[in-house]
Amino acid sequence: MSPAYRRGSNQAGSIVAIVADIMAFIIGLWILMYLLDANRANDFVQFVYDAASWLAGWSHDLFTFDEQWARVVAGYGLAAIVYLFVGHAIANRINRH
Repeated sequence: MSPAYRRGSNQAGSIVAIVADIMAFIIGLWILMYLLDANRANDFVQFVYDAASWLAGWSHDLFTFDEQWARVVAGYGLAAIVYLFVGHAIANRINRH
């Protein structure tokens, strides 16, 4: 395997890890904004909410806790953890080959 080929795979793995980190960061930022009761009329807050809702659509309301804040933290938090775990696992796999 040539060194140039390996360098390309390292870059691809890094990109996958960075994308996973950004996705988890957006979801984590929404959890923080929700817990701090951010103003949803603000454009930035609305953007973060829309992005996090889209990213965590598969885990939204997955848990049925009585408290709304617990549902948000568990549902969105699960999505963030899955994105980090899967993204970095894929990145490590790409970097190995």
